[in-house]
Amino acid sequence: MDAFLSNWRVSVPAAAAAGGALYMLYAEASFRLKNRGKTLPPVYWEFGCLPIVGAAIPFLIDPLALARRAEKKCGDCFTIKIFGMRITFLSGPDAQENFCKARDDELSQKEAYSFAVPLFGEGVIYDCPLEKRTEQIKTVTNSLHTGALGNYVPQMLHELELYFGKLPNKGQIDIYTALSELIILTASNCLMGKEIRNTLHDKVAKLYAILDKGCLPISFFMPYLPIPAHFARDRAREEMCELFKKVINKRRQEGSKEKDVLQVFIDSKYKSGVSFSTKEITGLLIALLFAGQHTSSVTSSWTGLFINQAKFKDTLVKDLVEEQNKAGPIDYASIKDKMPLLTACISEALRMYPPLILLMRRVMEDRKFKGLIIPEGDTIMLSPSLAGRREEVWTNPDEFDPYRWLAPREEHRKFSHGWVGFGGGRHRCIGENFAYVQIKAIWAYLLRNFDMTLVGDVPPPNYEALVVGPKPPCIVTYERVNRRNSTAEC
Repeated sequence: MDAFLSNWRVSVPAAAAAGGALYMLYAEASFRLKNRGKTLPPVYWEFGCLPIVGAAIPFLIDPLALARRAEKKCGDCFTIKIFGMRITFLSGPDAQENFCKARDDELSQKEAYSFAVPLFGEGVIYDCPLEKRTEQIKTVTNSLHTGALGNYVPQMLHELELYFGKLPNKGQIDIYTALSELIILTASNCLMGKEIRNTLHDKVAKLYAILDKGCLPISFFMPYLPIPAHFARDRAREEMCELFKKVINKRRQEGSKEKDVLQVFIDSKYKSGVSFSTKEITGLLIALLFAGQHTSSVTSSWTGLFINQAKFKDTLVKDLVEEQNKAGPIDYASIKDKMPLLTACISEALRMYPPLILLMRRVMEDRKFKGLIIPEGDTIMLSPSLAGRREEVWTNPDEFDPYRWLAPREEHRKFSHGWVGFGGGRHRCIGENFAYVQIKAIWAYLLRNFDMTLVGDVPPPNYEALVVGPKPPCIVTYERVNRRNSTAEC
């Protein structure tokens, strides 16, 4: 019996592996037969690429390093294979334009981002038909329109005063940790509502952290892989749904009308007249929080790490402080029109280290690019990180130089899609305006109230998560100052 069990333990995995290998051989033969005669993108192989897993190992270690090596050898369009999946990269302004201008029936988000379904939930964004998804995205967009942003700025400043007001007059902080905590509080206030902010934000923050840790690079290929991080992710999402269910039901019963994104979702209906369900509302909030929290915390941190280098004290920081002195009170109008250099600093941080290093679509029909055919079924990847370092677009692309965004240089205008920090075309990030308003409010406040200096060098990026931030620690020294005057009140 023991011998039988021992043989069974060996033979079952071996049979599964053999079956997987045979299936991949069959799929490869079918693919070649279907696409014979077509000039396909070159397939990139290197040391570390294995027959079944393909380029999974170098991709999971550092996808950008892998893409740069492939780009150098193969040009602006190339394919890598991972677990039998064909991933075709497009790089450069022409390729980025080809990607961003495509229709959904040509390059689809839904199939490419199916790994997000267990994160956001069934029936939300990437798990619903295009018409329904369009209605959901339109609702999210309406919740972040100009009038709403104006309402959110005072709430952001209130959270800034509460958070940074408790600090001693001088000391050290990890700016990435601090801004991540602050932005969860801001999101609780502006997006999820006063009920969450006043009593439940700690619980939401913990659940969100679990959701975040459940979105790993391996999740892209195997979103339902039975691993502890995925189990914890699923439990956290269910807890989040139960938490918001109580808040939503209470508001509906009382007929309350708050000025936050949650209320917009509660009041929204589909064209059919059906209201959004509790699970749909929760999923949309998770999607918005996931996008907004990462974008804002990562980009505000990179911005602060770059501008607070000691070498910029007498140049860039001096110019930023002078801009704040002239901008007037921090409100939506001054943020929108009177802080061009601060806006340029944020854009430059995004150029160098965008939070999303890869944007994805599924090819729904054969697609032409520069004499090549990208075949139906491929997953196309576009990298804002690679786009931000192209020498034909940016002068000295590895240097932090925010003045490149201002007249007369305006390097981002050389090509229609030379910069894709927030994507582009019909699927440009809907949270872009909210992110800029929030990050500018944060650094307008900090520039007026603190002298900060980065300790050591700017940290390297951390590629262990799908959304890439600086690798901790991110320590800055600070000293409270009072730069407010009659024209620059917070």
